[in-house]
Amino acid sequence: MNPLRSVGARLSLALAVVVAGALGAVYLFVVPPLERNLVHAKLSQLRRVAPSLRTQLMRDPYGFNDPDFVQTAQSAANARVVLFSILAPSPVPALQAVDDSRQGASSSDVESDPIALRAATTLEAQHGTVSRGDERYAEVAEPLDDTGYVLLLSASLHDTLGSVHLVQHRLVIAGIAALLASVLVGFGGAAMFARRIRRLERAADRIAGGRFDEPLEDTTSDELGELARAFDRMRLRLAQLDDARREFIANASHELRTPLFSLGGFLELLTDEELDEATRAEFLETMREQVERLARLAGDLLDLSRLDAGRLRVEHEPIELTEVARALVDEFQGVARTGDRSLELELDGAAPALGDDERALRIGRALVENALRHTPRGTRVVVRAGGGGRPVLEVADDGPGIPADELARVFERFYRGDGSLASGSGLGLAIARELAERMGGRLEAESEEGRTVFRLVLPAAPTFSRENALSVS
Repeated sequence: MNPLRSVGARLSLALAVVVAGALGAVYLFVVPPLERNLVHAKLSQLRRVAPSLRTQLMRDPYGFNDPDFVQTAQSAANARVVLFSILAPSPVPALQAVDDSRQGASSSDVESDPIALRAATTLEAQHGTVSRGDERYAEVAEPLDDTGYVLLLSASLHDTLGSVHLVQHRLVIAGIAALLASVLVGFGGAAMFARRIRRLERAADRIAGGRFDEPLEDTTSDELGELARAFDRMRLRLAQLDDARREFIANASHELRTPLFSLGGFLELLTDEELDEATRAEFLETMREQVERLARLAGDLLDLSRLDAGRLRVEHEPIELTEVARALVDEFQGVARTGDRSLELELDGAAPALGDDERALRIGRALVENALRHTPRGTRVVVRAGGGGRPVLEVADDGPGIPADELARVFERFYRGDGSLASGSGLGLAIARELAERMGGRLEAESEEGRTVFRLVLPAAPTFSRENALSVS
């Protein structure tokens, strides 16, 4: 990976930009206003002193000849005091310094002073800053009315601006130090987070490769810690799904292999042996049962795949569970008599519900088949439907019951009890429960010695009649 495109480089750059922006804002809000305030304070000082000096010189234009006056003026203004004579009239006057508080020094540097020239032109007081050489000066110029003179007070800003330059210098040093610190902190913090991110990356690679045995531990409470714990929950869930997939494939293979081996054996016997008609008919009947078993298994597997893929459509419309109960008893009455079992119908008023008529009938078939297949001969099976507080379809039997440890697993895919009467693929009840949940209901089971009840509970619907159902459809 290009180091400049790493998280550390980007985080360091972001911190550096933030720090540089903050320092730039501090500079803009501190240095220029500080400089303006200091210059303004100096000009204000000169402007306070200039009118009194002007008044004294107007009373005595030759006051500059008095050393005490010059000394007093210079001390009061804390500035250089220059008196100009206006040599040429407006609009382009010329000035000549006639007196300068800097005794013995040349006044040529100020004879073209723009502040003094502006005062001579306008005959009004002027102030501002000028630069001479490498130094700036704060100046105030006062014309002495019609006397032909201009008074100039010029104070160096060297010491005043020195404080500003000191602040600038320290801001630059602090900025460089802050930028270096931000880069170090950025790389350090990013390196710490990058290690944790790489752990997540390695964990994702392991999970993508089908390895779910190594846990991902992160005890921190920040966002990466939450993400790591979410990764670990995903790992556990995928491990469960992978185990379920392996078990599903193993169980499905076993369920398919058993009837196929049986069919192959019977076909071999029918081909190689001379059998009497009764034995041949018995073999053919057994083969037919195995083919039906394969067909049921194929149908169950197809329904499971549709349920898992979300492609099995389930309606939510008014249905009558009492009519579903009647249809179940009519359909399985012959099967119950063949197995020497009694199948009875009990109705407790109307049971209007919201659901799918076809899916409710499919659930009922699974419950009745389960009762007829897993109970001994002579068992009484009752299909009951009723309303009351909730619409319910029940299938109850007085068989030996289901052990408590097995009752908790009867709705698992491919689960079959360990008793001698257990048979089938173990998919019927699993599909029935998922169909019930898709209709917004639930499938319950309870069992004790001598009594087992499977109960389909669906959401209630308004009063229902077959005519209403036809009008709705």
